[in-house]
Amino acid sequence: MSEKRGKSVETIVDLGTNDAARRPFDNGQSGTRHGSPEREGPLSIAQVAPLYEAVPPKLYGGTERVVSYLTEELVSEGHDVTLFASGDSETRARLIAVCPRSLRLDECGDPLAHHILMLERVMSESRRFDVIHFHCDYIHFPLSRRLPTPTLTTLHGRLDLPDLVPVYREYSDMPLVSISDAQRAPVSWANWLTTIPHGLPRGFGTPRSRPGTYLAFLGRISPEKRVDRAIEIAQRAGMEIRIAAKVDAADRLYFDEVIRPLLGAPGIEFLGELAEHEKVPFLSDAYALLFPIDWPEPFGLVMIEAMACGTPVIAYRRGSVPEVIEDGVTGFIVESIDEAVTAVERIRDLSRATCRGVFEKRFTSRRMAEDYVGAYRSLIRPAALRGGRHAALSGLAV
Repeated sequence: MSEKRGKSVETIVDLGTNDAARRPFDNGQSGTRHGSPEREGPLSIAQVAPLYEAVPPKLYGGTERVVSYLTEELVSEGHDVTLFASGDSETRARLIAVCPRSLRLDECGDPLAHHILMLERVMSESRRFDVIHFHCDYIHFPLSRRLPTPTLTTLHGRLDLPDLVPVYREYSDMPLVSISDAQRAPVSWANWLTTIPHGLPRGFGTPRSRPGTYLAFLGRISPEKRVDRAIEIAQRAGMEIRIAAKVDAADRLYFDEVIRPLLGAPGIEFLGELAEHEKVPFLSDAYALLFPIDWPEPFGLVMIEAMACGTPVIAYRRGSVPEVIEDGVTGFIVESIDEAVTAVERIRDLSRATCRGVFEKRFTSRRMAEDYVGAYRSLIRPAALRGGRHAALSGLAV
């Protein structure tokens, strides 16, 4: 993303006391950079990212990477964007750094403390924005409910946990965006505004005209990602498999007891966690990507990363997979190891150029940003009609 960093970056690092904490939330009458919400001009937008990874991540990290792609695309389209994130983030937006470094790499002892501090910064800056876009689950709901500025929350994780139901019942007024229709199913009655699939920059990926000779697994080693299935599929298909994956502390025992013993067999190469610049050649040079998941995947960013590289995907029919993969076009959707092995044999019938073409049509960051701007405006106009901050500002000079 370095090619986009053409203008200076305003970075604010505020780790001290905050006088705004002693003031009530903005009453909606303070100034903003834009006038009437009816005007289809640039918006002032806050993007609020989780602090676990930098934006974009230095290594593995899906949510923060999507926030980066969205932020940079919004800046390119002329919007005034403020990014709340860790201090090692890189962006052309105005960066408000809540902590000096991403929490995972900094081995933080209490992530919640940093996120609470970030919410205070967001609330104290709220008067600047036409809309505040949260990417950090539901932690902000009690504050957003009482804030005049419109807010939007993209949910990036799984929603099939029983503990979540009372939260979304209580905060049924919070506007939500899903990243796949399948993600919504456990709380289908929540206040869903729309579904907006993830997108990547159009320049992502280097498609190869000819397929490689190995099967790829890229992501995270955990029971639900089923790298053990990927290994069995490759072995039964008689192909080499290369595994590029991180191992979180929570999954270390699973890795040591279940996965590590499998890695000593011939034809298996474990690469560990890849840096971002290593991802594209890894995917581009692969014969196919294996995605043998065993959980309700909310989206699966690696699937469209593979498509951008022209690499077909063999994926289990779970969660978002049927919404992302076009069976027989950009890969194959399977239900068993036997079906996956057969799919490996059929990959040669697919066009890598077609995989890339589907990515360009459906999964670019420009399309994603345009969809989000439409969602933002749909929230801003009703706020004006209700006599909120934008109504009070209507007609003011900008």
